[in-house]
Amino acid sequence: MLAQTGRRREIRSVVMQTIDAAERRRRIGMRHHLAREARAADPVTVAGDLVGIHATDPASVYLGLRARVSDLTPDAVATALYDDRALLKVLGMRRTMFVTPVEVAGVMQAAVTVALHARERRRLLGMIRDTGITDDPERWLQQVEAETIEALDALGEATAADLTKRVPGLRQQISFGEGRKWQGTVGVSTRLLFLLATEGRIIRGRPKGSWLSSLYRWAPMDRWVDGGLEAWPPERARAELARRWLRAFGPGTRRDLQWWTGWTVAQTKAATAGVGAVEVALGDGQPGVALPDDLDAATSEPAPWAALLPALDTTTMAWADRDFYLGSHGKALFDRNGNAGPTIWVDGRVVGGWAQRPDGAVVTRLFEDVGRDHERRIAAEAVAVEAWLGPSRVIPRFRTPTEVELAS
Repeated sequence: MLAQTGRRREIRSVVMQTIDAAERRRRIGMRHHLAREARAADPVTVAGDLVGIHATDPASVYLGLRARVSDLTPDAVATALYDDRALLKVLGMRRTMFVTPVEVAGVMQAAVTVALHARERRRLLGMIRDTGITDDPERWLQQVEAETIEALDALGEATAADLTKRVPGLRQQISFGEGRKWQGTVGVSTRLLFLLATEGRIIRGRPKGSWLSSLYRWAPMDRWVDGGLEAWPPERARAELARRWLRAFGPGTRRDLQWWTGWTVAQTKAATAGVGAVEVALGDGQPGVALPDDLDAATSEPAPWAALLPALDTTTMAWADRDFYLGSHGKALFDRNGNAGPTIWVDGRVVGGWAQRPDGAVVTRLFEDVGRDHERRIAAEAVAVEAWLGPSRVIPRFRTPTEVELAS
């Protein structure tokens, strides 16, 4: 950087701080509550520290929290979700469902989901028009929305099937993918309930069935959470979401954050600028960003640790650039669309995969030599996961090569 005062010119060199891969992996162990000494006391703390738990697959929520919370039971997770309602299932980044504390849900809603709602509404209006349900899709949709909210208010909680019995418009079928291999039809109920959820007007409540069920009862948001979600100005919400991501997963690249949120390049730059993020050098030579008060190395090395994390785990899915923890194992552990399968972690690195067989046995496969001590830790974790699952059987929603082979 060049500065000039009168006739005097002086050159000041600015040295960019390096935060290498080893430090980033140490942070995973401690900040993600995976190292033994970093285990959390409750699921709400974990969901807040990780800016939400991936919830597209119900099992991911429970198994991801089990790996991070001491002495956790499925009933304790259900209590936080459906009785205390300290955790909410909301639509967030990249059109994905997350389980998150109430205060984070409002940030997500304003930072990413409001924009998603606008796109989804335009899409549904087009599908209604193209299917030929009506020549005035806007008016028709407003009417069906009003009838759906009225029915849900009357019922308190209801499944999609319950609501279609009361609202005729929800029974209409709309087509998609015409002329393509994946063309088909879907009920208006599926699309409309998703749309109302993106607007923050309704929320997924207790499932109908076990903790592995995806058949949810819906509830009005303002009755599930007193007063509804906190309203945030979008720009401030994006900065807050960026701050939380950097605290949990930083340092990272702006590409990581843009991919994770689904923002534009401009929105990502504005959000990181809004929290005063500073440029750092990552160990692989890439430029990254970090919070200005988060440049120091970890004060201590966590004790050696191992974890079996579920498909779509929040840690596994936190970055777009994954080499520093995934190495060359991506093709074996991710599907073609970038969905992560069950993974084995050792000291902040992915070293293998695991699966549950139909008889309930949890089986593992290592892709590299981790040493006997870690092999024993991994074996102990497999036994613990098998016991924790008991009679439950978990099949990931998105199957990956290693999981399919191990489970067969």
